[in-house]
Amino acid sequence: MSIDAAGRILRRSTVARLAGMAVMAAAFLMVPASGVAVAATPPQPGTFVGRGFDTCAAPSQSAMNAWRANSPYRAVGIYISGGSRSCAQPNLTATWVSNQVANGWRLIPIELGYQAPCGTRTPKMSANAVTARTQGGTAADSAVSAAQALGIGAGSTIYNDIEAYPSNASCRAAVLSFLSGWTQRLHTRGYLAGMYSSGSSGIRDVCDAYDDPAYTRLDQIWIAWWNGVADTDGGSYCADDRYANHQRLHQYAGEVTETWGGVTIHIDRNYLDVSTDQGPPPEGEWTTTVDNTGAGFTASANWGTSAFSAQRFGADYRFASPVSASDVAWYAATTPAAGSYSVEVWYPADPGYNNQTPFIVAAATGNQTVTVNQRTGGGQWVPLGVFTLPAGAGNKVGVSRWTSGTGYVIADAVRLTRR
Repeated sequence: MSIDAAGRILRRSTVARLAGMAVMAAAFLMVPASGVAVAATPPQPGTFVGRGFDTCAAPSQSAMNAWRANSPYRAVGIYISGGSRSCAQPNLTATWVSNQVANGWRLIPIELGYQAPCGTRTPKMSANAVTARTQGGTAADSAVSAAQALGIGAGSTIYNDIEAYPSNASCRAAVLSFLSGWTQRLHTRGYLAGMYSSGSSGIRDVCDAYDDPAYTRLDQIWIAWWNGVADTDGGSYCADDRYANHQRLHQYAGEVTETWGGVTIHIDRNYLDVSTDQGPPPEGEWTTTVDNTGAGFTASANWGTSAFSAQRFGADYRFASPVSASDVAWYAATTPAAGSYSVEVWYPADPGYNNQTPFIVAAATGNQTVTVNQRTGGGQWVPLGVFTLPAGAGNKVGVSRWTSGTGYVIADAVRLTRR
């Protein structure tokens, strides 16, 4: 990277072409070239405050071990996808990912692909805002595929690296539309949406558009501002009240060489304050997600636990055989007021799962049942409809085993959004 006289980021090192990675996404586990099955990791980087680094190619295991034992860093950026990457990634496999997480590292997954239409980097996104939005969705799908192949599961944040550009009105609209498509599609796939850019261009543009209803707000921002201060301040580039609830990373120094435990790596220095809780939604909107591992989920001992499908939300999901009896797995939530709520469900799809799974919505007027074919359409939020729900705590959505369909009934995650 280089910086201008004001210390603002102008260009970021190109990173990461996935070369030499032989990773298969099996229905249950990620299977790297070694043939050793590796389970999907918890959400990355998850909830974390502390120092991290990024470098062009994922370091070797021995290097990561040396830095884990001796350095102040506990998070590492990895370039998982995108057409603008240039470094080979001989180390970046599902096994490598699993090993680092097991050793206490937090991972920062990065997509380095489409760049601003007014910039110098390629490939460029379209200058047409509508087309750029579509390209953002396509980029998100590609990034999710790469993440899943590495075992980086739903709930993780993926950061889109858009290098510095000479912002103007039309270019800004294209970038913001692209990021809207990126964010919307990642949310559909169960991931959080982040963006890396220079403070003086991309970060300033997304922070200025923070309350603009024409664009979809990101979940996290990664500010490239080499001021040498390990905090998440955005200076004049981003006001303190924007992305304020543990939603920032700050690249505070770049292209430095450090040696820890006898291992030298060329890195950029970062400070993270991030969380899977992205703070209060926009005024007038309320949303909550309940996973099968959350406090709001209850099910009998007849419901087994599995991580078989890579389409799962979070670490695992529950399954049970059909039965002609009432044995409902319930998702409880505390709704802020009586009113209309959209209800969405997440489940992994498989030919062996149930083709007539009953989802029960505990509406204000009584239970309403919606039947879902869980053999298709998995790995994304599937809408059941909009229902009037009562206020307060209680069971809101259930998955019933009482079905005439065949195959396992699946309970994974539920999302409620106030309308």
